Formats: sequence, structure tokens, C-alpha cells
Amino acid sequence: MHKVKEFFDKKSARITLFLLCDLFAVIITSLLAVGLRFDFDNIPNNYLVNSYKYYVLDASVLVIIFIFLKLYISTWKYASITELINIVIGSMFFEAVTFTYKSMLEVSMPKSYYIIQFLLILLFVCASRFSYRLLRLTLIKIKSIKKDNNTMLIGAGSASRLLIDEINNNPSGFNNRIRCIIDDDKQKKGTYIKGILVVGNRNEIKKYCDKYEIKEIIIAIPSISKSKLALIVEECQKTNCNIKIMPSITKAMDEKDAKEIVEKIRPLSYEDFLGRDQIVVNNDEIANNITNKVVMVTGGGGSIGSELSRQIATNNPKELIIFDIYENNAYDIEQELKRNYPNLNLKVVIGSVRDYDRLEYIFKKYKPELIFHAAAHKHVPLMEVSPNEAIKNNCLGTLNVAKLADKYKSEKFVLISTDKAVRPTNVMGATKRICEMIIQSYNKKSKNTDYVAVRFGNVLGSNGSVIPLFLKQIENGGPVTVTHKEITRFFMTIPEAVSLVLQASCYAKGGEIFVLDMGKPVKIYDLAKQIIRYKGYEPNVDIKIEITGLRPGEKLYEEILMEEEGLKSTPNKLIHIGKPIDFDNNKFLKKLDNLIKYSYENKDDIKEKVHEVVDTYKIYKDN
Repeated sequence: MHKVKEFFDKKSARITLFLLCDLFAVIITSLLAVGLRFDFDNIPNNYLVNSYKYYVLDASVLVIIFIFLKLYISTWKYASITELINIVIGSMFFEAVTFTYKSMLEVSMPKSYYIIQFLLILLFVCASRFSYRLLRLTLIKIKSIKKDNNTMLIGAGSASRLLIDEINNNPSGFNNRIRCIIDDDKQKKGTYIKGILVVGNRNEIKKYCDKYEIKEIIIAIPSISKSKLALIVEECQKTNCNIKIMPSITKAMDEKDAKEIVEKIRPLSYEDFLGRDQIVVNNDEIANNITNKVVMVTGGGGSIGSELSRQIATNNPKELIIFDIYENNAYDIEQELKRNYPNLNLKVVIGSVRDYDRLEYIFKKYKPELIFHAAAHKHVPLMEVSPNEAIKNNCLGTLNVAKLADKYKSEKFVLISTDKAVRPTNVMGATKRICEMIIQSYNKKSKNTDYVAVRFGNVLGSNGSVIPLFLKQIENGGPVTVTHKEITRFFMTIPEAVSLVLQASCYAKGGEIFVLDMGKPVKIYDLAKQIIRYKGYEPNVDIKIEITGLRPGEKLYEEILMEEEGLKSTPNKLIHIGKPIDFDNNKFLKKLDNLIKYSYENKDDIKEKVHEVVDTYKIYKDN
């Protein structure tokens, strides 16, 4: 309350000051205009009398016009060409009105008096307004010299202009001293933005960081693509500077948005290393597909399942059922959704997808219309050691949910799959390929449900993924372990993966395997170096990178589909459909039943049985 009162006190004082300045300007310019007209020599007495006789009326006219043009409530610390134009217009109107009423009242004044007064009014008003800004900027400039956080901006566009203004206009809120700007546009080199020199392009970032003793770099290009951002980040990481970024802003960038833009500046995130533009989905289609539907998410407490639950909750389902075996994760997402979506009709149910009877109880009670099947064992090395468990959870679990989706006439069943299902070299990938075959088989059998799979690569930041591992290793002082210097993987963020799943459910007609165009694969060794620099260390100097050798069942390169699957486009250019591979349903389902039974015998030769079902599976031989 005190701050609000202080704001209005300052505002009132500023308006009063400008009002007094304008009243003074009317008095002075009236006398000066007459004096200049006659070179201050032998001025006719009637002109002198008429010049001050109408002070009150003249001043009233000027104030009314300036109020109409909002010249008393403009923020003069941001004064620009717009305010100057309004002052010119206001001064012209003032002279036009005073000339009109004085002519009607037959007040005798030289015609040139009005022209001279117009120029003088313009000069006095501009001086009173812009001197305020000039004085303020001078004081800010003096203060900024004392600041020690030398900062480089990348991008000589609107965002940088607004950022410089905001830092200058709020000196107490920032310790930044902007020293230089980097931009790849050759035409901008050597030019100045708000008094700051554009020194060169991104290849010269290190050079100018050293020259100006830069401590912080702010990437001020809100519309930058992830691929270009990756190149800039690579150069920034050659320095020891703190790196921040201004994320994409959809609103038009003008003075009103300056504060919002500055508030959105954030530290660089590991998601910025992706090097690919984020997938864009049709939110209206997703909302139409989910709103007022009973939606079930299996494995709803996991990384993908919990994000699915969040995004589903935003689209007003009739009811959201989260099904998970691990009560801690289920409890966490339950509390989060209750807090953020108090009106959500939410049911969190504990159970295993292996337990058909438990699942049937859930299906019979809630009758889910949309099913997102995210429950699975996904850790590659662990599943190599415990292959029978991968089959029980992934294959039997998917089979159980698929059967019940058909029995209880669910509209759609969406399987969360992986690029490791393509020509698998590990049990986890092979079981996921079996899961894809299950949904393709049931899509042919079912008259009630459309079954689809969504296949994507590694998910940044998910449980068990490489980045959390790297971060933990760096926190412990290293080394950061990479299995092979040439190993590559496709990556996406968790929100991207989930957006794709939800979009795929809209396109689903049955039997499709949806594939995301994930751009170029990322070399894990290079990612490790970036993460180390992201944490402020030098790779192989402060934190060592250790090559440990490929793990059981691990590929050097991942694929997103087999050649025979082909690709078909969808309305979303980053989402494609793999053509289903034809196989004998009856033979497959019979082999699958035998495989599941065999897995419960916990035999060591289970991998050979998996190969009988998935002939593209290459069994890893541990020598």
C-alpha cells in the first residue's frame, strides 16, 4: 500500500511540474514572440498588452490540448519520436485555436507572431520533457560505469533495444553494464544500438569477451531457431561467461512489453542443447479429442505418464484416471494436479498392468474412452540382466490393456513406443517392438478401438536418461562416463514427446506407428562436453570424460523406422506415419502367449524365444 501511495505521489508531482512548465512557457513565448517580431525595438504598446492580456485563456487552451494528447501522463523516461510528434501536433493546434479565437474577438496581433510562438512553444515544451530524460540517462550512464557485471548482448534487434532501455531505466534492478553487441548481420557491424557498439559476429564472441572482460552473455533473439541457438551456445561455451537467454515471445515487442521481456530472461537450460526447433502441435485438435472424455494413463506417475497427465488435465477431460504400480510417484502427481487443477475429476489408482483382474476392475468401473499406455520397463542395461521381467511388464502388460480396451469398447489406445524397437539389439527394444505388433494385431481384430503407437527417441531429463546422469556425475566431481566417442542418439524434451502423443491420438485411424522427425541425432560425447560447460567447467580439464565401452545390447546409432515401413506425412510436418509391416496375426499371438508363459518360468534362454517372435532382434552376445 505504501508503494502504491508513493507511486501516485511521484506521478502527481511529475504532472504538476510539467503543468507549471507549460504555463511558464505560454507567458515567456508570448512576450518573446512579440519581441522577436520587432527585434525588441519600438514594440507597439497594443501588441504588448494583447500578448499578456490573454495568458489565462491561452494557457487553458494549451493544457486542454496536451491533456487530450496524453502528454502529461506519458512515461518520459521512454520518450521517443511518438512523443515528439504529439508535441508538434499539440503546439500546432494551440496556435490554430488561439489564432481563431483572437481573430473572432478582433484581438490585433501580427500574423508572424503565431508562427514565432509556435516555434518557441515547441522548443520550450521539448526542452522540459526531453531534458528530464537526458538528465536521467546521464545519471544512469555515470552509475553504469561503476557496475562490474560486464555484459554482452547477442542480437542487434528489437529485443536488445528494449533490454538496454529496461536496464538503463531500472538501474537499481540490474547490475549489468552492457559493453558490446554481437550480430551475424554484416550490415550492422560498426553501428550503435542505444549507444552500444555492434562489434562483430558469433565467431568473434570469445575475442570480444576477452577484450571487454565480459562476465555475462545474454542471447536476446526471441525468435531464434533451436538449430541456430545451438551454434551460438557452442561459441558462448568457449568462454567462462554466465550464459542467459531470452525465450520466444509471441506478443508484439513494444515499450509496454519491455518489463515482460526482461522478466523472461533465464539461465541457459540443457534443453537448449537440443539443436532442433520444438515440435508445434494443434492444440485445438488435442482439446477436441480430450474434452469431456474419460481418459486413462497407465504408468501415470513416470516421466512421460506424469507429463501426459498434466497436459491432459489442461484440456478438461470428463475424468482422468492415473494407473501406476509405484505409489510414491502416483501420490506426487496426484497432489500436483489437485493443487493446479482443483476442478479436475481425478482418480489415482494403484495396480500393475500385469494383473489382468485388477485392470478389468478399473475398466469395468471407469470405462475409459482414451487410453495412453506409458507403463513399461525401459532401462536398457537393467532389462538385459532381467529379460523375463521386461517381457512380463512390457509385453503382458500391453496385451492385458489392449484386450480390455477392446472388451470395454474404448475409442482409442495409444502406445508409447521407442526408436529402440527398430531392429532391436536389446531386450527392452525387442519387447517394445512386440508391443507395437500387439497393437497392430488388435487393431485388425477389434471393431471397437483404434490402436496406434507413437515412436520417439530419448527424452531429455526423464528418469534414467543421460542428462540427469551427467549432472549427478559432474556434481560428484566426475568423471562423466560415455560408452563410445561416436555414439549418437535422437533427443526431444518431455513436453515435446507428450505433445506428439496427444497429437497422434487425434490422427489415429488405427494400426499406425507415428514417428517424429527429430532432426539430426546428437553425439553423446559432444553433449557431455556441453553439459560440463553448462555447469561452468572445462571438459577434460576440470571434469574428465571417460569412455567406458558399449553396454550390453547398446547400439552406436539409433533408427526411427525400418525401410519396409515407409513414411507417410500428416497435417503436422514433423509427425509421420510408418506403414504397418504385415505379419500373420494368429501365428504372432500364439508365439506371444508361449513367450509370456516361458517368461514366468524365468529361464536363461528367454532371448532366443524373443527372437522367434521378433526376427529383426539381434541378440547381444556377452563375450
